[in-house]
Amino acid sequence: MTRLSTLTARLLSGAALVSLACLTAPQAGLAADFKMGILDPQAVLEKSQAGKRELARLKEYAGAKQKVLAGDEEELKSLEKSLKDQETTLSESARKEKQGQFRAKLADYQKKGQEFQQELGQKQKELVDEYMKKIQAATKAVAEKGGYSLVVDKGSDTTLKIVIFNKDSIDLTDQVIKEFDRQNK
Repeated sequence: MTRLSTLTARLLSGAALVSLACLTAPQAGLAADFKMGILDPQAVLEKSQAGKRELARLKEYAGAKQKVLAGDEEELKSLEKSLKDQETTLSESARKEKQGQFRAKLADYQKKGQEFQQELGQKQKELVDEYMKKIQAATKAVAEKGGYSLVVDKGSDTTLKIVIFNKDSIDLTDQVIKEFDRQNK
């Protein structure tokens, strides 16, 4: 999801500043019990039960819209074939009229496609915004329970990746997925 990646990138920049501050702080100033964890929010969305349900709904919505567009596309192809088949038998005015109908249907098809993409983008953004709040709440619960002072977004191949290496023991993603599912039944 590109929207999730964009949001992740924004969160990463803030997290990068916090983690850099922690890493560059004088060692004497760091508490001995400082614990840091990492999280993959996209994995939480994709692997949690609630996230899977929402992604399935979004996919179903997109599939329904895609079927409408596919029907319109077939109609356009049929109209184009009819126009080609009748090209030599139609009068000049009839041919121009059919070409005008074709162009109008093509413009309508393109407009529907653009509207669909905008709608889908908006729905994705709303989903990401809603779920990031829920993911943050679940992360906070896991971090407080585990005594973590800082949880950093792991990033992904499509976003800024500030975590180059981490021990598996500090990856809180699975714990957050469980907490997320508990909070969002």
